[in-house]
Amino acid sequence: MTTFGVFSEVGKLRKVIVHRPDLSLQRLTPANHDELLFDDVLWVERAQQEHDQFVELMRSHSIDVYYVHDLLSEALIENSEARKLILEQVVTEYNTGWSLVDEIRQFLWDLPPKNLATYLIGGITAGEAKLDWGKFSKISLHAASLQDMNTFLLPPLPNTLFTRDSSCWIYGGVSVNPMYWPARRRESLNMLTIYRYHPMFKSADFQFWYPKNHGKEFDLETFSRSSLEGGDVMPVGNGTVLIGASERTQTGMIEQIAKTLFEHGSAERVIVCVMTKDRGHMHLDTVFTMLDRDKVTIFPKVIEQIRAYSLRPGTKAGDFKVSAEKSMLSAVEDALKLKIHVVETGGDMYQMEREQWDDANNAVALEPGVVVCYERNTYTISRMRQAGVEVLTIPGFELGEGRGGGHCMTCPILRDEI
Repeated sequence: MTTFGVFSEVGKLRKVIVHRPDLSLQRLTPANHDELLFDDVLWVERAQQEHDQFVELMRSHSIDVYYVHDLLSEALIENSEARKLILEQVVTEYNTGWSLVDEIRQFLWDLPPKNLATYLIGGITAGEAKLDWGKFSKISLHAASLQDMNTFLLPPLPNTLFTRDSSCWIYGGVSVNPMYWPARRRESLNMLTIYRYHPMFKSADFQFWYPKNHGKEFDLETFSRSSLEGGDVMPVGNGTVLIGASERTQTGMIEQIAKTLFEHGSAERVIVCVMTKDRGHMHLDTVFTMLDRDKVTIFPKVIEQIRAYSLRPGTKAGDFKVSAEKSMLSAVEDALKLKIHVVETGGDMYQMEREQWDDANNAVALEPGVVVCYERNTYTISRMRQAGVEVLTIPGFELGEGRGGGHCMTCPILRDEI
């Protein structure tokens, strides 16, 4: 069996990466939650309980579940090169000043790997850094201007909860994604460190679709010149990938990924779904996910406005053939050679908008025809069940505050084809 790779959206899910709510979410406050892309502060203990139920549900279906914090800790234990890569990228003269950069790097270098992983995800304050700030205030403007020991030297990364976005597996390789918002960009570096240095991945046979050169062409300062996020990327099978051109994924990066996939013969068609740009549907998977080989769920208000284009390899290397599609759904049917059964968001106009906002269309398939959804989306779940889909439910009262459901909270690393 292939060790890693995602060959469909609904084939049997075998291995997945998730992130249990932790310190990063405990750092959310009424003052900073907007900047950190959350709609509210969370009751973290309840979010942990909800997430634990989700993980237990997946494990009960024989899915191997890995945690970001554990993988990052183990990568940092395994290889000093991993520490060097990550600390040189996240602690720079631009965020600490020249006078402090070596001191802060050294403090973090000396931490036990689990503690370092906690701070790389959860953020670290000036007070937690345990430096002699009085001494450094005489040589460092950054230190001299500090008025509050709760000031972040590294801000938290609460959106690590949504592991789908920072990296995504497309057939036999992975893209470590350049994120749109600055609040999320360090998430990608954490994932790159895992894929390059964790023993589970280090000797495995897979491609890096992005960054190139097996992930070595990475610089955090220039990484997000154009953006791509995994919630917009779906390898649906038959050599086809759906990618949303959304609030957070730009056409330049779509072309980069398509070019690389075509060069390696790993895909023959990319269906680009040009969406309206809105936080309520910031990714394609907030309005469209697959439930079975021939069943999808959609939020029609957005899907009906999508302009779809197919990219195929051109006659010369690096060129494309671009063709407009009649509709997104007709393009998917053509790619899969199937008649698609569409399950729309449930209820009347008001209920549909409420349930889409609460991630009703963000289902994750554990195997063909078996999906996980938040229990609160009763109207949409009823429609899915009427269509013959087995819907397993989890509570999402706290987890949903970041605008993401089961699809967003999972990064499949091994999924069967269909």
